[in-house]
Amino acid sequence: MTTTADDIRPRTTTLIASVDRPAAKATPDTAPAESGCHGGAQTMRAAARAAGKSETLEQYAADYPKGPHDQPQSMCPAFGSLRVGLRMRRTATILSGSACCVYGLTFTSHFYGAKRTVGYVPFDSESLVTGKLFEDIRDAVHAMADPDKYDAIVVTNLCVPTASGVPLQILPKTINGVRIVGIDVPGFGVPTHAEAKDVLAGAMLRFARTEAERGPVQAPRGGRADLPTVTLIGEMFPVDPMTIDALLAPMGLAAGPVVPTREWRELYAALDGTVAAAIHPFYTASIRELEAAGRPVVGSAPVGRDGTAAWLEAIGRAAGVDPERIEAAKAQALPAVEAALAAKPITGKITLSGYEGSELLVARLLVESGAHVPYVGTACPRTRWSDADREWLEARGVVVRFRASLEDDLSAMDYHRPDLAVGTTPLVQKAKAQGIPALYFTNLISARPLMGAAGAGSLAQVVNAAIAGRARMDGMKAFFEGVGEGDAAGIWEGEPISRPGYRERYAKQRAALQRQRAQAQTPTGEMI
Repeated sequence: MTTTADDIRPRTTTLIASVDRPAAKATPDTAPAESGCHGGAQTMRAAARAAGKSETLEQYAADYPKGPHDQPQSMCPAFGSLRVGLRMRRTATILSGSACCVYGLTFTSHFYGAKRTVGYVPFDSESLVTGKLFEDIRDAVHAMADPDKYDAIVVTNLCVPTASGVPLQILPKTINGVRIVGIDVPGFGVPTHAEAKDVLAGAMLRFARTEAERGPVQAPRGGRADLPTVTLIGEMFPVDPMTIDALLAPMGLAAGPVVPTREWRELYAALDGTVAAAIHPFYTASIRELEAAGRPVVGSAPVGRDGTAAWLEAIGRAAGVDPERIEAAKAQALPAVEAALAAKPITGKITLSGYEGSELLVARLLVESGAHVPYVGTACPRTRWSDADREWLEARGVVVRFRASLEDDLSAMDYHRPDLAVGTTPLVQKAKAQGIPALYFTNLISARPLMGAAGAGSLAQVVNAAIAGRARMDGMKAFFEGVGEGDAAGIWEGEPISRPGYRERYAKQRAALQRQRAQAQTPTGEMI
């Protein structure tokens, strides 16, 4: 198959073909719930099961178990699978869902840097009930399946098409040599956008595995590696795979592709690895495909001194490396990690939460850097691949909460009153309103190297700077005290009640600002 430039992209946004093909008629059981996407998760799940999606939902329930509550507060899960497809070369993406959902997903994807058009197959009640929507999807993929442009087309059902039983599984597997990958990513079946990345990555690995079992497949763009490779599972900072490669070199191993991959042919190389490393431990579907290909999977990651030592031992044993070479790899890596940790210590109490899946790894690094971390919350589920990190943290007195809700994270922050709260945007907002320094996990913490010596000192600067800003937070809190609260909220349900001293404090602050302005003026009255 011809490989073209990376920036090949779909040229249309709305795809409704009119090729005359036999219709896929719906039965009454496949009709959508009358309440549509506003009917609630239970109604949508019941409709999906009645429409023939029971097997899919049961697999999701097993792969991504929910917690004591319905699911963590997060963005639409389909955002995760959408991003995976949009970041792959020669891969087109088509969404099938309510227009409002598609608008929100495409807006968010482009906000995060997507440079490709998202295909959209719209529908109405009639096309959904009669099966015409499936015909439109089928026509769309036929119209787009150009092997000179694409290796694969990803078609994603959102909530309403999934609940209505739109059968993407009966789409052709290939059209003109272009692979067709259909997935269901409903908000009522996949808890978080992080796990939705695994839905698509697992589906692609399964497709690629069946191709490899049938015969020869494409080699990676740079050719096959000279050394046995370790497939890395989970998105990470771009420097981390290079750091891991250097850590593995003394054992005669090399870092392989990162799953989710950036190109279809990398899937074959991922399946060809000697061992797989579940850097993000919630990629259950991807792990299942790698194990089906006969690859052992190791949890945790080379984070901090203890994490690096344990991970190198586990990878070496799984790959059948001689114990002396494992010890040589540790002897080369650990002194540099220890030196980096000692050079950039972190002091203070930190509560940590997020929804990326790397929260436990970051907590380990903070603890080894000297921070007191009493609580870690993650929106992702507990799996056996996260056990090593959980056990290490719990042995040091850290409370680890899987499938943590916003309420869990806020309660931990209120109880511990940390020097720094790391978490999602609503938690950061709440923390700053209370005068607690806070950092958004996704943009400011997870977007940094974590592995080996490079990761050991990467968090210190931003974390220590945030903790040192406590006095500034106190000043801001004092200045804005009372704003947006009580009679200053702007929404009165009864007679406004004057806050004692509020007007006096405001008058003093205003007078102080006027004095500062007067002192800054020149004799001519002009500002300096």
